[in-house]
Amino acid sequence: MQYLLHSLLTNQAQKRPDKIALESKKDKLSYKELDAYTSAFAGGYNKMQLPKGSRVGVFLPKQIETVTAFFGTLKAGGCIVPINPVLKAAQIQHILCDCDISILVTSQARLKQLTNHLPACKALQKIVVIDLNSENESDDTLTTEVVSWYAFTQVNTSYETDNIIESDLAAIFYTSGSTGKPKGVVLTHHNMYVGAESVAKYLKNSENDRILAVLPFSFDYGFSQLTTAMLRGATVILLDYLLPKDVVKTLEKTQATGLAGVPPLWMQITKLAWPETIKSHLRYITNSGGAMPQTTLALLQDKLPNTDIYLMYGLTEAFRSTYLPPEQVNIRPTSMGKAIPNAEIFVINSNNEECEPGEEGELVHRGPLVAQGYWNDPEKTAQRYKPLPPSLSDGRTVTELAVWSGDAVIKDEEGYLYFVSRTDEMIKTSGYRVSPTEIEESLLQLNSISEAVALGIPHPELGQAIVVTVTSPDKDDNLVKDILANLKKQLPPYMLPQKIFVHDTLPRNANGKFDRKKLYLDLEDTFK
Repeated sequence: MQYLLHSLLTNQAQKRPDKIALESKKDKLSYKELDAYTSAFAGGYNKMQLPKGSRVGVFLPKQIETVTAFFGTLKAGGCIVPINPVLKAAQIQHILCDCDISILVTSQARLKQLTNHLPACKALQKIVVIDLNSENESDDTLTTEVVSWYAFTQVNTSYETDNIIESDLAAIFYTSGSTGKPKGVVLTHHNMYVGAESVAKYLKNSENDRILAVLPFSFDYGFSQLTTAMLRGATVILLDYLLPKDVVKTLEKTQATGLAGVPPLWMQITKLAWPETIKSHLRYITNSGGAMPQTTLALLQDKLPNTDIYLMYGLTEAFRSTYLPPEQVNIRPTSMGKAIPNAEIFVINSNNEECEPGEEGELVHRGPLVAQGYWNDPEKTAQRYKPLPPSLSDGRTVTELAVWSGDAVIKDEEGYLYFVSRTDEMIKTSGYRVSPTEIEESLLQLNSISEAVALGIPHPELGQAIVVTVTSPDKDDNLVKDILANLKKQLPPYMLPQKIFVHDTLPRNANGKFDRKKLYLDLEDTFK
């Protein structure tokens, strides 16, 4: 058996051709129809005669064309790059250039945001615009060919690509690093297929599930809603919500059986009134992207007494690592659980030894879900992807790499894991991992800022809130307001600081570097 990700769709098109695969607003698409749509997209890709593994960027919200572009690209032997719809133009330019995207799929409004940034993207050959009615409508200032979705998919070229193997590239998910710009995590067909099998197994997914997808597909946790559903022949309901109440309304209206979320979403929707009927059909919910606050967990249990709650931990570099079974939630509600199926988890101390129960160490993940590294960045890859210590290798070949998470954890006597802290400077807010350097670089572009430090400070709803401390020669009373207004033009909402402090000087350590530890200690009670 070959573990090809697009075979999840083609298999269901044969087994359950008339079963609804996707629902999006008033539109419904069966597995047979979705399979045909994706084949048409694959034909457009193949007509370009691109090398296998060429990257296709998809800069769209959750809609049928988004999913079609994903699986059509995979069928044709390409590699998908889901781009978060909330990113700003400069961040999108970085992604397009960093992995040499050949095709960009987007809408007219989103393309307009990128016009001034696309000339830098030398590898970009074609832009497919889903709502372009005529090629004459396209922007004449663009040097890259712009075509309509209709023109791209209405070709006679066969989509059949028979030389795809499971170790080929399937996707690159961009995630922030502790320093610098976002980096692309490279996943193969095998990585993602096995990930779908692992998650679907412990969530007990079946063809009867109706999964409400609210998380962005650029988030591997969000993309997982598609792959687990297709593995089992379930239905995915696509929702880009504006307000938390939209999620609750859609749960009721669609009779959804499954919902994945991050802590800020759960905190928002638990404050709302829930229709009683949801109790009868919502079979499970899952949480990842940060620890579930205990008060929020208690509210969810009260509102959903018949719903299984899965508390999970994952990192893009290994997709998903641990989960806590529902029957353990009341026994050890602060635990990350144990390894998911087909993964092995170690806790390793600074001496490269496996930790004893109660001893703090770094979480290390081994197994087929471990990604291939960071795109075009051997240095960062070598830092995060390393062999297990000899004492734990059991004679395994040294070529097998594990992913070292950068998260400090402990395990108890029964092997259940508990999160302690990040071992690097990464900020984890609202389910996102945010690079402090990226925020600092945006701040330093402003003439009014001399120095800047961004920190993640404990927050009761966000997990961590972004707080920045700056120095400035400008003593204007409107300085903070002006800083925030400028950042809103450069950064997506989840990267904006909750607080901005202005000082005459910033503390430094003996090496002359900013004393982040002192700043953190001074600010850690900001939101208490």
